Amino acid sequence: MACKALSLSSSSSSHAPFPTKTLRLRRTLRSDCLSKTSFSLYVNNRIDRWYNPDRRRSFIHPKIVRRWIQSDSPPSPYDSQERFTVVSHNILADRNASKHRGFYSNVPSEYMNWDYRKRVICEELIGLDPDIICLQEVDKYYDLLITMEKEGYAGTYKRRTGDTVDGCAMFWKSDVFKLLEGESIKFKEFGLRDNVAQLSVFEMCKADSRRIVVGNIHVLFNQNQGDIKLGQIRLLLSRAHTLSEKWGTIPVVLAGDFNSTPQSAVYKFLSSSELNITLYDRRDLSGQRSCHPAQFSSTERQISKPCILMDRCFEYCWTDEEVKTATGDSSSTVVEHSLKLSSSYATVKGSTISRDSLGEPLATSYHSSFLGTVDYLWYSDNLVPTRVLDTPSIDILRKTGGLPTKVQMLLIIFRQLY
Repeated sequence: MACKALSLSSSSSSHAPFPTKTLRLRRTLRSDCLSKTSFSLYVNNRIDRWYNPDRRRSFIHPKIVRRWIQSDSPPSPYDSQERFTVVSHNILADRNASKHRGFYSNVPSEYMNWDYRKRVICEELIGLDPDIICLQEVDKYYDLLITMEKEGYAGTYKRRTGDTVDGCAMFWKSDVFKLLEGESIKFKEFGLRDNVAQLSVFEMCKADSRRIVVGNIHVLFNQNQGDIKLGQIRLLLSRAHTLSEKWGTIPVVLAGDFNSTPQSAVYKFLSSSELNITLYDRRDLSGQRSCHPAQFSSTERQISKPCILMDRCFEYCWTDEEVKTATGDSSSTVVEHSLKLSSSYATVKGSTISRDSLGEPLATSYHSSFLGTVDYLWYSDNLVPTRVLDTPSIDILRKTGGLPTKVQMLLIIFRQLY
């Protein structure tokens, strides 16, 4: 599994100074800790499996060396103790680990056992020592809660609706943060399937003027239903903005598995705040179709057939119902949001060995049918990244035989006004 790390700090202006926050995201990699790779590539209604020629018969852990990458913005001498870390982790629901075992055919069965995975996941989370933890695909919440409470964490959980048993969970250190307000989104209430999301407003215990909105989401996987993906994200952003305004235009951090690639229209919507949906095929809004492992060769460090996102000079046909699902208004084909978001890793530039042309990691998810990035830590205005822990190269990932876990660590440092 790979772990990301990023540092952010708030920017300030000579005309209108405001509190500065710094964010650090760290992502660790442990090939024996299993989590969800929530992607499959469907071709002609069948799952297209890819044989990894570099995979040996025996399971050998490759040596993985991660390095910190500093932002061009140096740390401020005014940085105070008012800092906190946020981890986002898709841990692979126990039921899905069994149901989709074919995705992890290169992973020894003993590593798929929940008791083993629970121990390793908890050890890793505790070792990272984050202040806030956002987990996706959790179906053994109380197993985790028992362990995390012993480490000083409080938690909340929202199970998905329908027949699925997993959901999203959020933990926080009770001696660092006070929960001011929390809400969950059941997307089914809006006709947007059974996925859920969480939003929490936190206040730092040692600095009661420091507050932040933290969101946690696991977006629908189905690559053909981009309208629903867009609708889920649109609703999350709207609710996060409302909470931010309610508590004094406070910063927002959104963590999770967005099931969309950096080359996708969904990513463009998040980063640019608007999207004309008629310029894109509804079935390809997420970009997942273009991220099959076969696109990477064992000697290349870049995608052999890169996905290029461009504005089309023609329009696609959308039904009124699909338009309403995506934009919230059947009479408007442009979807917008009010948050000015940036992706942490795209902000702090890394090596082309592990980054794409946008600056995003080449991969945060890797299994037999998918190799690409779908996990992000987005941050709003007034946060500036200071450093990130770079992700492994494609050559290293291929030697692991799979990357079923997606972990990101975000460190935010608030700067005191003076």
